[in-house]
Formats: sequence, C-alpha cells, structure tokens
Amino acid sequence: MKKILMLTTGGTIASLPSDEGLAPTGAGTILSHLGPAAANYDITTKEILTLDSTNIQPEEWKIIAGAIYESVRDYDGIVVTHGTDTMAYTSSMMSFMLRNVPIPVVFTGSQVPIAQPLSDAPLNLSCAFAMAASSTPGVFVAFDRKIILGCRAVKVRTTAFAAFESVNYDYAGQVNSSGLVLNYAAIPPQNGACVLEDTVDSDVYLLKLTPGTNPKLVDLMIEAGCHGIVIEAFGIGGLQFVRRDFVSKIEKAIDAGIPVVVCSQCLYERSDFSVYQVGQKALAKGAIQGFDMTREAAVTKLMWALGHTRNLDEVRAIFHTNMAGEITL
Repeated sequence: MKKILMLTTGGTIASLPSDEGLAPTGAGTILSHLGPAAANYDITTKEILTLDSTNIQPEEWKIIAGAIYESVRDYDGIVVTHGTDTMAYTSSMMSFMLRNVPIPVVFTGSQVPIAQPLSDAPLNLSCAFAMAASSTPGVFVAFDRKIILGCRAVKVRTTAFAAFESVNYDYAGQVNSSGLVLNYAAIPPQNGACVLEDTVDSDVYLLKLTPGTNPKLVDLMIEAGCHGIVIEAFGIGGLQFVRRDFVSKIEKAIDAGIPVVVCSQCLYERSDFSVYQVGQKALAKGAIQGFDMTREAAVTKLMWALGHTRNLDEVRAIFHTNMAGEITL
C-alpha cells in the first residue's frame, strides 16, 4: 500500500458545532469519518494547525511548506486538508515555495463538515488520496471529482459542491467511472532536487479598479510601506488615465522601487495590455503583465518574488518565467 501522510490545518472539513458556530477540530474528526477508502492506504496523520482558513496567512504558509518539505522523502504522497476560503492562495504559494516537489501534494477540503450526513468531504478526500497515491509529482487541489493544478485553482462558489475551478488551464485530472484519469499534458514536469524556498514579503496589496477609483490610493500604499502592488484592471487591459490618472501613479510606485503587476478583473482568458492605448501607457511606465494568471497566483508569486529580491528587473524576470504552470507566456 502507498504511504500517505495527511496534514490537517482545520477548516470546514474538520469543523464541529460550537456555541459560536462551526469551529475547526483536529485529525481525529476527519479520520473517524473517512470510511472504507482509508483501508486502501497506509495513512499517517499529523495535525499542524487547527484554524479557519481565513486565519491562514503567510506565517502559516511557512509552517505548511516546512511540514511538507520535511516529509517528501518519507511518503509516497501528501494530502493537506484545508479550509476552502483561502485554499487557492495556499496551494498557489506552495507551488512557489516547494520547487520540484518529488511526490503528489494534494490540498482538499469541503463545503460541509465531514461529520454531517450529506457532507462532500468523504468524496473529496477519496479523490485527494487517489491523487496522492498516483506517483504524479506536483501541487494540486482535489475537489468535486476534479484535480486542479495548485496555482490555477480558484474558489468560484460559496456554497455549491463545485466550489473550485481550474481557471485558464485544463484540469490536471478528473474522477469518473474509469477512476482517476490524469491529463499529463496539463501537469508540469518537476526537474531537479526539491528545494524549500519559503521566504516571502507579505507587504503586497491588491487593488481592484472601479470607475471613479481614486488614484491617491496608490499614494497611500506607498506611504504605508507597501513593497508590491497587484492591480486588477478592466477587460483585456484597461485602466483610467483621464481625470483619475492611474498611469502616472504606476510610474510613481515603480520610481519608488515598488513593482506593479497588472492583471484583468475578468476571471477567464488572458490580459494583454499591449492592445489598447491605456494598457500600452501602463507598460511604458514599467508595469508587469500578469497575462492569464489567477489573482491568487499573481499575489502569492509577487510575495514570493519580493521575498527573494527587491530588484525590479529581477522581479520582472521572475514574472516572465513560468515556474509551476501559473502563467502562459
């Protein structure tokens, strides 16, 4: 049997009712409800966190990455149970922190606590364990019979069981009547030794533009000590410069040594700031294109890049490199 390590971090999947609503518990709650699927694997559990995922932040990412890295040589695969609200941020960051991970690392969770009779947790766990036993290296999210590359997962629904989708990228696999069917063309190869690179700079801000957004917000970010900015612009790549001039503010931030990554608010398809005049103006001032990256991948990659360098050219080079399948160049 494949040796699988299950790392638990809390989340809805491990939650039980309390006087203040659902609150996460530990690994025992999950294992006690896993069912017959558990008999197919040699499972070891380790409780590393007991948190609602809204409280999982960069400090916890380091704990999760460290726990995975310490175990990759001792197990055939790792399942990480995690709350759904920030799972896409965590799985994206793990794709950058854990370079060339040699085994499957699979994140999963549920929309309904595992102790409830109609929970989606047992199915999600079964898919996650099957992926963890597949001998396919990489970081993935398993949810609702779908296997998603970790840096392409986005939570798109708040209550439905089909909570996650693979945005701008094919599914890495699916579970159907034939079992686990992998799409190897969508799974980037792992080359070289596994390396833990968990230094990040969390002083990164995400700004979503709306008509009338005050450009002085960028000034406030600079004054607040921001080290990186991700801007979600309009459509394929538009941002206002008439009356409310964001182009000059991008230039000001870059002149202050702050990289500015520009993406689209649209969930699907790539941005291309070279198409329209407004986008070309931003590129001319030094903005970095996010192309088809998810917002989660753009934010975490910028945090990770700034944890390694504050040099703008080096940050730009990192964003012009497809590191884990997060961007189509």
